[in-house]
Amino acid sequence: MRKSCGLNSGPGRPFNDRRWLLPFIASLLVSVTLFLAAACGLFSPPYLAGDDAFLFDVVSFTDWDDGGSPSQRDSSQSVEPEAKDRLLDDNDNPDNAAVNSDDSDAEPPRLAYLLEGTKGDGLRMRRVLQAIYHPRNQYILHLDLEAPPRERIDLAMYVKGDPMFSQVGNVRVIAKGNLVTYKGPTMVACTLHAVAILLKEGLEWDWFINLSASDYPLMTQDDILHVFSSLPRNLNFIEHMQISGWKRIQRAKPIVLDPGLYLSKKFDLSTTTERRELPTSFKLYTGSAWIMLTKSFLEYCIWGWDNLPRTLLMYYVNFISSPEGYFHTVICNSDEFQGTAVGHDLHYIAWDYPAKQHPLTLSMKDLNNMVKSGAPFARKFPKEDKVLDRIDRELLHRSEGQFTPGAWCNGSSEGGADPCLSRKEDSVLEPGPGADRLRGLMKKVLSWDYRNGSCSTLSYDQTKRDWYVPRSKG
Repeated sequence: MRKSCGLNSGPGRPFNDRRWLLPFIASLLVSVTLFLAAACGLFSPPYLAGDDAFLFDVVSFTDWDDGGSPSQRDSSQSVEPEAKDRLLDDNDNPDNAAVNSDDSDAEPPRLAYLLEGTKGDGLRMRRVLQAIYHPRNQYILHLDLEAPPRERIDLAMYVKGDPMFSQVGNVRVIAKGNLVTYKGPTMVACTLHAVAILLKEGLEWDWFINLSASDYPLMTQDDILHVFSSLPRNLNFIEHMQISGWKRIQRAKPIVLDPGLYLSKKFDLSTTTERRELPTSFKLYTGSAWIMLTKSFLEYCIWGWDNLPRTLLMYYVNFISSPEGYFHTVICNSDEFQGTAVGHDLHYIAWDYPAKQHPLTLSMKDLNNMVKSGAPFARKFPKEDKVLDRIDRELLHRSEGQFTPGAWCNGSSEGGADPCLSRKEDSVLEPGPGADRLRGLMKKVLSWDYRNGSCSTLSYDQTKRDWYVPRSKG
């Protein structure tokens, strides 16, 4: 028999039963107590008081020197708007504070990689995957629609047949390739597709990194995870600057149509003679298409609870080189996330001076500069170049066809065997010289002098990887 929703089963007599008085009085007392506590400032966060308010978690580098771990702080706590919006000043400059991940006992992060390729890149993607593999991470592999079905099947069969991938279950191949035209919005759609897969599967990850088959790591995953263990998990590494000059004219003003949105073959973008006005409700930013973004920011891009990501996604459908602008414009126009942007893409990339549309191809002569940069990745490399063999041998200590060794590898390398065919605890890391190089890069890009340029009117010099004040037009 269904129970009555009223407190008394008799009709017309809801207050005759006095059993409601006791819980009512108890709830009233609790409400009064909470109100008085809030009015007295009992629940006010102590680190947001007065002039000591921090901009966001990244500025608390002094905790690192004192043996504290920034991961012990709640990076999701909100900050006062005036603290978030104010410019950085010399009194807050933490340049002398060490980015000392050796003192951190935090749980290592988990990275999610999107590895993309096209026709003829199947074997290159295998090599990159072996070089960046770690059981803690997640990997999504995508060969675009231009690659023949046989190549995509071979890649999927390789992943399925590898005993390590089968055991850990952290490598996925997108079965149906998407058509990707770099200058159009299809690359952004492919990136969001990979993020949606990660979210749908409920996988654990802290940062998302996109790589192409022409990228290669310059240090081990143990090095990268070790350094990022001590960094606040709310930082988004994305090279960015306000769009200006020829980019504003040639990328933002044309009205374009990407055939990749509705055709099954790759064609160049179509443009009209008409020109459109620049938007007034948001500012346009541009930068590198290679990113390392947080899970919280990408959830915002997928779900877009304030509609900004969806609005900008529709705008960038009609934009030349969308991958070099979409995420940059979203993060710098978002009050919630603009303070987390770090103006670096974690890649070593060689450019002409002044920089042109595409970077230079790397070779053996660039190796010394790659290492000195402290960047964990570099691009772009030609297929099977000798410099990759040297990186394997001298930086990754990796043999051909094997995983880059780390503390998780539990086997023997005797007789040329792969020590990573058996594994142990993946939260134990064994950093090498690459961790020191990466720590040096982090000290630079997380310093106040460098961070002052983020989402500002300063311009970014790709060849020097630094900010500068643009010349006045007058």
